[in-house]
Amino acid sequence: MKVLVSGGTGLAGRYIVEELLCAGYSVIIGGRRAPLPRLFSRPVEFAPLALDPDEDHIEAFDDAYFFVHAALSHLPGKYRGGEGDDPRGFRRLNLDGTVKLFDTAKRAGTRRCIFISSRAVYQDAAPGTVLTEAMVPEPDTLYGEVKLAGERALAHLAGAGFAAASLRATGVYGGLLPNKWTDLVRDYLSGRPAPVRAATEVHGSDLGRAVRLMLETESARISGEVFNVSDLLADTRDILSLVQQETGCPNPLPASADKAAINRMSTEKLRSLGWLPGGKALFEQTVRQLAGPLQHLLR
Repeated sequence: MKVLVSGGTGLAGRYIVEELLCAGYSVIIGGRRAPLPRLFSRPVEFAPLALDPDEDHIEAFDDAYFFVHAALSHLPGKYRGGEGDDPRGFRRLNLDGTVKLFDTAKRAGTRRCIFISSRAVYQDAAPGTVLTEAMVPEPDTLYGEVKLAGERALAHLAGAGFAAASLRATGVYGGLLPNKWTDLVRDYLSGRPAPVRAATEVHGSDLGRAVRLMLETESARISGEVFNVSDLLADTRDILSLVQQETGCPNPLPASADKAAINRMSTEKLRSLGWLPGGKALFEQTVRQLAGPLQHLLR
C-alpha cells in the first residue's frame, strides 16, 4: 500500500519514510521539491504538496491509501519560536494549511491520517510531573498552540472510513545526516565549550515504528486518539561522554544538567499497542556511530 508523507525529507520525516520503506510500504514524498536522488535507501515517488491553504493538491492523494503529515514551516533549526517575526504566516501555513490537507485527504478517500504533533502541546509543569495524554494541554508557545489545534481538527474529522490519530513526539535523534547533534560533537572535539542542557529524546526509527502501529493497528483502537512518543532523558554530558569514549578526546565534558527539572512523558498508552523503543542501548550505539566519522576534528 502507498503512503503519502508530507515533510518526508525533514529531520523526523526521513526516519519515518525509512521505516515505512523497510516494512515494505511504497512511499510518496509530498512537498515543494522532489527529494535528491538516493536520499532514501529505496526508490520513492514524489507528488507536489504545499502547506498553503489557498492551494488544493487533491491529486497528490490519488494513489495514497494512508497519509502521514510531518511537514512544518519554520525558521531553520527552530520549532518553538519557529515563527520568528511572522506569527500570522506561521499559523496560516502550519494550522490552516495543515487542516486543509487533512480535509483534502478525507475528500480524496484516504483511509488513515497520522499527524506528527509535539510534546510542545504540554506547558511547563512542576518538576517531576509525568506528562500523560489524559492531561488538559495548555501550550505556552505558538508552536504548541498550532500543534494542539491541528490535533483537534484531525480528531473532529475522524470517522468511518477515515481513521485519524496524532503522535506527540518529543525531540527526535538518530544517525542520519544532517544530524541535530553534529555541531555539538564537532564543537566538543574541536575544544569549544558545550552547553549544559537536558531533554527527552526518541530515536527516529522508534518514531517510525509508532507511525507503523497507527497504520496497522485496528482503527477502533487508534482513531481520534493522541499518543505520546518518547523514550529516554539525556543531557549533553551523556552524549559527549560517549563521544569521548569512542574517540579518546581529552577535552573536558560539560557539567551534568538538572534532569529532575525535565518532565518525562508517559508512553504507556502507545506501549499497550506493542510499541517498544530502543532505550539506552540504541542511544549509545547511535552516538558512537555519529562520533566516528568526526574523529578527524579532534584537537
